[in-house]
Amino acid sequence: MDTVVSNSALLSISPFPLVRSVTCSSYSPTTSLNLSSKKHFSSFFYTQKKQVGRQHRSSSFTAPKFSIAASAAIQEINETQFQDSVLNSDRPVLVEFVANWCGPCRLISPAMEWIAQEYKDRLTVVKIDHDANPRLIKEYKVYGLPALILFKNGQEVPESRREGAITKVKLKEYVDALLESVSVA
Repeated sequence: MDTVVSNSALLSISPFPLVRSVTCSSYSPTTSLNLSSKKHFSSFFYTQKKQVGRQHRSSSFTAPKFSIAASAAIQEINETQFQDSVLNSDRPVLVEFVANWCGPCRLISPAMEWIAQEYKDRLTVVKIDHDANPRLIKEYKVYGLPALILFKNGQEVPESRREGAITKVKLKEYVDALLESVSVA
């Protein structure tokens, strides 16, 4: 661990292996030091400045709010719209259960947009917010997010349930297999 001793503070940086102790009178990157790598030198002092700034300043951090907004191709529905949009639909409906705080939900969002556009003539894709629709979560026993369930003729298609993140290629294979199984049935 490198240690910097200065007039104002004693700071430790853990990401770097122990090389040597350096004494300097300021945090200026122009201070003449003989560290082994200029890359380590610049990141070393950048890290020092950030840490010193945080020690002397009181600030609060608010996590950004993320939103899993539906697009033109994907309709976001709630419990009151579920009957009409999903159960009474004359075409297969792929339901995606998501939450704003869910990282994997945000991860697969572009792939779901692509699926909705690619299969718009054969499939309807809807999005349901997990936190705002607890009755549906309980009724369909959604335990993991994101959760995908295919409905046809008002019924959940057997073996259609999928939970967790999925790549675009695997999602396409999944949807192709589901659409083939429901068209044969």
